[in-house]
Amino acid sequence: MLEIELVQGDITAQRVDAVVNAANSSLLGGGGVDGAIHRRGGPAILAECRALRASRYGRGLPTGQAVSTTAGNLPARWVVHTVGPVWSAEEDRSALLRNCYTNSLAVADELGAASVAFPLISSGIFRWPVEDAVRQALTVLTTARPATVATARLVLFDAATTATALRVRQQFG
Repeated sequence: MLEIELVQGDITAQRVDAVVNAANSSLLGGGGVDGAIHRRGGPAILAECRALRASRYGRGLPTGQAVSTTAGNLPARWVVHTVGPVWSAEEDRSALLRNCYTNSLAVADELGAASVAFPLISSGIFRWPVEDAVRQALTVLTTARPATVATARLVLFDAATTATALRVRQQFG
């Protein structure tokens, strides 16, 4: 059974095997979590992302998919990049958001990672409501049965988000 941790902190400082990056489809860095991971991780991450763009993802990584690179200067071994959906009041994109967690866990499993740290995907610039973003993450993480990943850590940016996550987690038992 997957152990799930909810912590307030900096995703780039997590000492885990794999850190999940809430990337943009270009894989070339950006703002928020993506920018922070690229800045702290250094040029090795960007170099591998450019190679991925040249070989397999010329049009960008599709929403909900995941791919890995080195973690560069981060305290993790790998970065698993996934592209979350932009929230929409008109269209239910929650399956795409859940795919980010499912596919990131699968990539981490393929790498042999025992521990993975996730940001709250799509809850920043992509405007996904925090409470539902937590619910979507926990829906996947509480039912996942990965082969090698034993611990999934949801790293929450601030106290308000952490309080919301703890409240939502109570609903999951």
